Amino acid sequence: MSAQCEVTAKAASGAVMGLFERWLTLWVFLAIVVGVLLGQIFPGVFKAAGALEVAKVNLPVGVLIWVMIVPMLLKIDFHALHEVGRHWRGVGVTLFVNWAVKPFSMALLAWIFIRQVFAPYLPAAQLDSYIAGLIILAAAPCTAMVFVWSNLTRGEPHFTLTQVALNDAIMLVAFAPVVGLLLGLSAIVVPWNTLLLSVVIYIAIPVLMAQLWRRYLLKRGAAALSRVLAWLHPYSLSALLATLVLLFGFQGEAILKQPLVIAMLAVPILIQVYFNSGLAYWLNRRFGVAHCVAGPSALIGASNFFELAVATAISLFGFESGAALATVVGVLIEVPVMLSVVRIVNKSQAWYERGTERPGLAR
Repeated sequence: MSAQCEVTAKAASGAVMGLFERWLTLWVFLAIVVGVLLGQIFPGVFKAAGALEVAKVNLPVGVLIWVMIVPMLLKIDFHALHEVGRHWRGVGVTLFVNWAVKPFSMALLAWIFIRQVFAPYLPAAQLDSYIAGLIILAAAPCTAMVFVWSNLTRGEPHFTLTQVALNDAIMLVAFAPVVGLLLGLSAIVVPWNTLLLSVVIYIAIPVLMAQLWRRYLLKRGAAALSRVLAWLHPYSLSALLATLVLLFGFQGEAILKQPLVIAMLAVPILIQVYFNSGLAYWLNRRFGVAHCVAGPSALIGASNFFELAVATAISLFGFESGAALATVVGVLIEVPVMLSVVRIVNKSQAWYERGTERPGLAR
């Protein structure tokens, strides 16, 4: 381990995987089961909830997504952006993978698997919608669980905080154009008004609210911020599960008819996670970046802001769409697949550092 990593490992933020995060796949699976059952027993209740819309924004989902997203954004310190130059190679690699590779590679994988390989086994009317959901999922870099993944790889905490803050800032201006471009290239009609409205409601307003709240809390001390985050945590997790129950109340009929649809949607997601994390890890090694930066860089390059993706897919295409279902598959496999990437990064540290110690490579 390099001296830089020895110092920063001791300074790690201490983000740990709690009981809910560790068993997220189980909770999501249970939410699917509960949602499907309730949707079959009380279809009228779910129809009524789905009809509560203003300007194509579902009010129950809007409230739940805010409860999910605001606590995550409250952790982000945009003052960390002045640290960008400190780890510019790692930041550059992550930005390249997040914004120039991941959305486009997912669009290609979605076309290969959804439009070609699995097309005979999927409902023809939903093919475009599945592709749209996968594109939306890949277009938003993760902002919350990344702190856990970084800690598990003994990542440099200042790099992780800086990279997440930078990605959040870029999302404000890049998310809608990237999604719109890739949907257009995939011959999918882009409802631009709804897409831009989603950016305002699910990114711009929550970011502004969270930063104003954060500034107010920090005036009372860091302990005040920590107390509020701890208080909000269970509400944020409950909102995620409630959103999934609501969504699968609508998706139940489709899943009961074709239970393998989730497995088929998982294939391109799994491939893109391993491809993008591997690419980021390899590029960092080629540029001589320290392992404590390369680890979180690879994980940020592969993970997704699935809460935003779910909300956007529902706003654009509705509860019963294939797009909404595709984004939820990302939630279902998030923890096991990212933990496997963490394990690969940790196990390969000796190999990685042999590559960065070659003469001529910057430390």
